[in-house]
Amino acid sequence: MFPLLSRSRKPQAKLAAPETRTLDVAGRLMPLTIRQHERATRITLRIEPGGRSLKMTIPRGLAAREVNAFLDRHQGWLLTKLAKFTADNSLRGGSEILLRGVRHRIAHTGTLRGLTETVVVEGVPVLRVSGLPEHAGRRIATFLKKEARADLEKLVAVHAKSIRATVTSITMKDTRSRWGSCSSQGNLSFSWRIVMAPPLVIDYLAAHEVAHLREMNHGPRFWALCRKLCPDMDEAKAWLKRHGSQLHAIDFD
Repeated sequence: MFPLLSRSRKPQAKLAAPETRTLDVAGRLMPLTIRQHERATRITLRIEPGGRSLKMTIPRGLAAREVNAFLDRHQGWLLTKLAKFTADNSLRGGSEILLRGVRHRIAHTGTLRGLTETVVVEGVPVLRVSGLPEHAGRRIATFLKKEARADLEKLVAVHAKSIRATVTSITMKDTRSRWGSCSSQGNLSFSWRIVMAPPLVIDYLAAHEVAHLREMNHGPRFWALCRKLCPDMDEAKAWLKRHGSQLHAIDFD
C-alpha cells in the first residue's frame, strides 16, 4: 500500500463505477480494479490474496493521468512483491505442496482409483494422488479439506471446552478475504487452505475464532483471551502475514 496525496474535493452526486483493466507488470498480465471512494484522500494499491489480481482505491475524481503515473512509478514494487508468487501453481507430478508446514512431493500413482494419501519414500514426504492427472487438483483439494476439518474440529473442541463455550457448527470454505469467521450463533467457518500452514498456525486460527465466542470484536479483551488460548499467537500471525498469500495462490481447479 502506498500513500500518494491529499486533496480537497467538491461533493459530487455519484461515484464513478469501478474501472477494470489489465496491467502489464514486466510481461505478467494482472487484472486491476480501480475503485473511487468517497472518503479516500490518497491512492492505495493492494495485491489481492493469492497474487492473482490488483485492487486500487483512489480519491473521487482523480485524473486518469495521475493514476497511470502512480502505476508507472510502482512497477518495481509490484514486480518485487509478485515475485514470491510462482507463475506456475499447477499441481502436476513432481511439484510440491505444503501439508501442516511440511513440503510434500506430489506423485501420481497412475491408477484410476485409490486414496489420496501421504507416505514417506526414501525419507521424502510424498502425497500420492490417484486418478487422471487433470483431476489432481480436485482430488488434492478434497484431501486437504478432510485433513483441515479433522485438525480444526479437534482444536476447536479443546479451546471451546477451556472457556466453556458452545460451538454450533464448523464449516470449511475457500475464502480469500479471511481465514475464519464466527457468528453470534456459534457457527465457525474456516478456510481449509490453513491446513497447509504449520500446526501452530492452525492452532492459532482455531483459538482466534473460538475466542470470538466470548468476544465478538478485536478489542484488548479479545486479544488477551486469544493469547491465553494460543501463547504462540504472535509467531503464528507473523507466519500468515509472510506466507498466507502463497497458500491462496495455489490453483486447485
